[in-house]
Amino acid sequence: MSFKIGNLEIENKIILAPMAGVSNSPFRLLTRTYGAGLVFAEMVSDKGLLYNNEKTIKLLYMTDAEKPMAQQIFGSDLKTMVEAALYIDQHSNCDIIDINMGCPVPKVAIKAQAGASLMKNPDLIYDIVKEIVKRVKKPVTVKIRSGWDHQSINAVEVAKKIEAAGASAITVHARTRSQGYSGFADLEVIKAVKENVSIPVIGNGDIVDGPSAKRMLDYTKCDAVMIGRAALGNPWIFREIDAYLKDGTILERPSLHEIKDMMVAHLESLIDLKGEHTAILEMRSHGPWYLKGIEHASNLRKQLSQTRTKDEFITHLDAFFNKK
Repeated sequence: MSFKIGNLEIENKIILAPMAGVSNSPFRLLTRTYGAGLVFAEMVSDKGLLYNNEKTIKLLYMTDAEKPMAQQIFGSDLKTMVEAALYIDQHSNCDIIDINMGCPVPKVAIKAQAGASLMKNPDLIYDIVKEIVKRVKKPVTVKIRSGWDHQSINAVEVAKKIEAAGASAITVHARTRSQGYSGFADLEVIKAVKENVSIPVIGNGDIVDGPSAKRMLDYTKCDAVMIGRAALGNPWIFREIDAYLKDGTILERPSLHEIKDMMVAHLESLIDLKGEHTAILEMRSHGPWYLKGIEHASNLRKQLSQTRTKDEFITHLDAFFNKK
């Protein structure tokens, strides 16, 4: 079940995606506890690092318990991307430096001409990856999309350049930038990339359970799968996929008691890291995600989205779950 990125041994084939505002230290630790073999931190801006932006620097916080971990950076300027990678190499406790060349959001892909926008310039991708690999000690990986749009699907061409530039692995989110997160991931793209490079390929897109993970692994022959949105409010997904891949076991969903305890633990770890105010703001999103699929929880979702304190949050949980 294990595979290697550079000399780093990853214990299984199940990886947490880098998600802005989600993949912070408490959430990474939860997913590692429940079986993620590798976790990616949310992306940080190259210029944010170089200008010593306080918010950006705080995003680099991590603990040894989360390792192995990859820190993702984004940008489009060769010089500042190299400087940012050097900063991560020297000041972060991460194991891998990942370059984002797949983010589709306008703020990144259009305004900053970074993320998925780089898919339009394979030569610049090659130059950025090659120079970073040459300058840093940690393994370098790259996350890409299928292409900019359906008329320019070029993941194979880009993957070959990334490999030639010396990267240790590549993640393919098998949607185009124009798709965003809509439609379906195209497994043919991941399969084609895997057939054309010799470095590990991580498949990303539409992994929601054990069967979907196994389908991607079997069909594309990719080395691992990356889980993003399906992990929101569901850190147990890593445990479930791991069991299914090992012997086809389908685990029971977590009990209501386990869900409630997880929500409280998640809140408390966010408070420890960021303080009560910021933690509550983040749990206004996480709370409703945890309640997905639970009957008669619509009023609780509304209550949690308006909470202001830890005591208020827990009072709402007690009132709902103690009736169950």
